[in-house]
Amino acid sequence: MIVLGCNGFSRVSEFFSERFGATGINKHYLLGHDAAAALLIDGRLVAAVEEERLNREKKTTDFPAHAIDWCLKEAGITLDDVDVFAFPWNWSAQVLGEILDGIRGSSAPETVKTGLIDNMADLFEQVVSPGAILADFEARTGHRPDPAKVRFVPHHLAHATTGYYLAGMKDAAFLVSDGRAERFSTLTGEIRDGRITVFDDTVVGAQYSMGTLFSAITRFLGFVPNNDEYKVMGLAGYAEPPVPNPFVDKLLRLHDDGRYSFTEPLRTDDLHSHDALFEAYFGPFEDTLAYTSRVAAAAQQMLNVATAHQVRHLEKRTDLDRLLFEGGVALNCLNNTPLFEGSRFADMQVSFGASDTGITIGAAARAWLDDPGTTPEDIRAADAPVTPYLGPAYDEAAIEEALREFADRVVVTRLDEDEIVDHVAKLLTEKVVIGWFEGRVEHGPRALGHRSILANPGFSDIKDIINTRVKHREPFRPFAPLVLEEQAPTVFEMGRKTSSPYMTFVFPVRDAYRDRIPGAVHVDGTSRIQTLTDEGTPRLTALLRKFTDLTDTPCLINTSFNVAGEPIVCTPTDALNCFMGTEIDYLVLGNHLVAKN
Repeated sequence: MIVLGCNGFSRVSEFFSERFGATGINKHYLLGHDAAAALLIDGRLVAAVEEERLNREKKTTDFPAHAIDWCLKEAGITLDDVDVFAFPWNWSAQVLGEILDGIRGSSAPETVKTGLIDNMADLFEQVVSPGAILADFEARTGHRPDPAKVRFVPHHLAHATTGYYLAGMKDAAFLVSDGRAERFSTLTGEIRDGRITVFDDTVVGAQYSMGTLFSAITRFLGFVPNNDEYKVMGLAGYAEPPVPNPFVDKLLRLHDDGRYSFTEPLRTDDLHSHDALFEAYFGPFEDTLAYTSRVAAAAQQMLNVATAHQVRHLEKRTDLDRLLFEGGVALNCLNNTPLFEGSRFADMQVSFGASDTGITIGAAARAWLDDPGTTPEDIRAADAPVTPYLGPAYDEAAIEEALREFADRVVVTRLDEDEIVDHVAKLLTEKVVIGWFEGRVEHGPRALGHRSILANPGFSDIKDIINTRVKHREPFRPFAPLVLEEQAPTVFEMGRKTSSPYMTFVFPVRDAYRDRIPGAVHVDGTSRIQTLTDEGTPRLTALLRKFTDLTDTPCLINTSFNVAGEPIVCTPTDALNCFMGTEIDYLVLGNHLVAKN
């Protein structure tokens, strides 16, 4: 059985620009961002890639034409071979009716309600209805899917299934929380033997979305919503939350059934709707570290309190001991460690596809799991955890072709496998920055060692060097360290976690190591780590082992191979362009070591 999952809309960006005045990346905060495609064959994920890696538009909402084309070519098939087309949205006429009823019953002014009703009706008809989605698919691919082969998977169920599938399909409870799905912003439930049960009484509407509220705070602090929330996380480390915290004491309301609400409901069409409230809480906006970090710390505490409340209630509803946390809010790694440590769950997983980058995987997996022909034996046969390295790879011929285009500007040394590791490890003993390009592109928002920038965290000023000379980004932002999985508990206070392969958890750095890896320690003494194993990333793991042997430093800095505002590099040419446009010192392309002449 061949299942193609895809997310993205040709018209959604234009629609929000016309109706809501959203421009640039700001129009990506509501619907269809992180366009992508994924391909499952007989339950096995054979290919997945985000459209942004191919069309080079960060967080693109566009129809994933390039991603679909690559997935099909990778598998050697055509659209005629696909058995099921899965979409991670289910905008049925019933859903539209419920949304419109909610608007009519809201306390918004009549003129606002009339405008919202008209806009939602048009959005449904022109962009997100089943008919509009299939018409868009045909217009961009030339192929009209047979309606009998199409599955529209509710957005949050796609999220939950992403976590379930990528974690190896073991029975688990789940919490999904993001900006909004078709109607809701968060829910909980269970997955047993591949079948989902949603705890309907835990569902929270979009007007009380923690994800959207955090995005509104992100915008209030001067950053891009649904893109720069990690900057707010970084700022939170520079201050303690205020006591009392108005976000917790005045805005957030916790309910006995595990839900939460806000004393001032959100308007999801207007991220400015709470600006006056924020200024009433914290005073007029000041573009200072003291002000922005205080607001950020308050927002972080509010998010922690709300999700912990949900998990405490979920613990009472399920006897399962695994927890899956998915959705955009799950990328708030500052929250994830205390959330797990404060729970009774034996394990908590946040996948590399927790944000909307992964919902095409979840939609395809949900369609396969729900197919009458899929047996429990099929599920057990496909229950191994999935690698994040799912996108395009480039062979030596492709690398050498790209290098020829830069021949007058670079010096290239060809080395064998062992020589590359040895040579780069020796280079990293110095204060240098190295672009690392190998194998298939990783899936999701984090660079996980195949399209990475590496450096030695032993230098106290290396963070400033990378932020200013390479990434061109704010100086307060920290960098994540790579660490061998078996050494992680020695360097970091891991608590009950034994690994963190996808940079989705933050841990305190042990006192004995804070001065040894200052470039990878945030101001609050923590690090968002990636643990490495020989099985998961053999070459990068070998590099870290060699580097540790040379320096007695157990970590390397790993940050995404890109500059601010651009997607992570995909092709050798992307890597060379980034290398030449920044002050990266060396570039590793496969077995080629590249320097500037």
